[in-house]
Amino acid sequence: MNSQNTPVHIRLWHRDFWLMAIANFLLAMSVYMLIPTMPQWLMSTQNFSALESGIAMGAFGVGLFALGVFVSFLVQHYRRNVVCIWAVIGVGALIALLYYLDAQRSLFCDLGLVIIQRFALGAAFGLAQMVLTSTLIIDTSESFQRTEANHSASWFSRFALSLGPMSGLLLVRLLGFDVMLLSAIGCAAVAVVLIMMVHFPFRAPEDDITVVSLDRFFLPHGFPLFVNLQLIMLAVGILFSTALTELFYAMMMVGFLGALLAQRFVFRDAEVKSEVVSGLILILAALLMLLTRTQQIVHFAAPAFIGFGLGLIGSRFLLFFIKLSRHCQRGTSQSTFLLGWESGIAWGLGIGLAFFSDHSHRALWVSLGLVIAALIMYNFTHNWFAKHKNR
Repeated sequence: MNSQNTPVHIRLWHRDFWLMAIANFLLAMSVYMLIPTMPQWLMSTQNFSALESGIAMGAFGVGLFALGVFVSFLVQHYRRNVVCIWAVIGVGALIALLYYLDAQRSLFCDLGLVIIQRFALGAAFGLAQMVLTSTLIIDTSESFQRTEANHSASWFSRFALSLGPMSGLLLVRLLGFDVMLLSAIGCAAVAVVLIMMVHFPFRAPEDDITVVSLDRFFLPHGFPLFVNLQLIMLAVGILFSTALTELFYAMMMVGFLGALLAQRFVFRDAEVKSEVVSGLILILAALLMLLTRTQQIVHFAAPAFIGFGLGLIGSRFLLFFIKLSRHCQRGTSQSTFLLGWESGIAWGLGIGLAFFSDHSHRALWVSLGLVIAALIMYNFTHNWFAKHKNR
């Protein structure tokens, strides 16, 4: 049976790993809090059109790729934890810029400035996440625990995908957009403190390292997996453009917890292909429920199914990228997964806002079509992966 299971080592969960995992969670929280709240602010407070808001939100996905080619050079020539710290500080500073713009209530924001802010936020977040996941988290683990470390740490940022938007919506509704921004800045600040609490020994840089490199940035021979993941996350991003309630994201968290348990007990010795296929079928079922049913139970079951499906898909695709990587490419595989996941959400959110702002049913139909396309593609992608994996 072509099965794969990630073992659990209690020794992995030491102080430094916990600090890095929580820092990863808080960094993701600081950005994910803006997913449902910033478009509302742009359109209601700043009088942006839906198209302008979509372009601004989608700029984040472009920014994610901006600094990737320099990651290897930066972590080789400067202390890797310092690079990450400054990148997280950049995330906090750019969110603080939003706070300043919100405080200027007598003036409307310029669209160009907001697009630049979102692009820069994507660049800073992408750099921080690439260094954190491809270098720092790996460095806190023994060599035989690194796959488990990557798998476990990714769940913390996955939890933030539900808890971040839920917290953002709650804070805006109860205390206002400005308090939500201060909370996001606080998350980034605490993440900086946690990273500073871990000691990373100095490493002498390699002599022949180039300024521009795909190392720790993108895995070219993982492109089919990247495209397949992008299709899925585009569908999710479009769906997020219509999901504006705390209940939706709270039930997504329930789905994530269900996926975590299912991976440990239901899919423990299952055929590898089953997790992604099951996850896509669950998301399809959720979208069909949202399209065809109006009962109250749908508002609980559909987002739970989406969280369950995303949990299964995210974990399995991450391990696929790791298994596809060659020697010394583990960090590169992490970054490639990150780019596919995050840019898909950002571009899907932008497309949903720009083209389906007043047509939620159309958005759901487009998401449904993308998931079906991803399911069809996966049948070919999985066979390709099985032939080309290296681990």
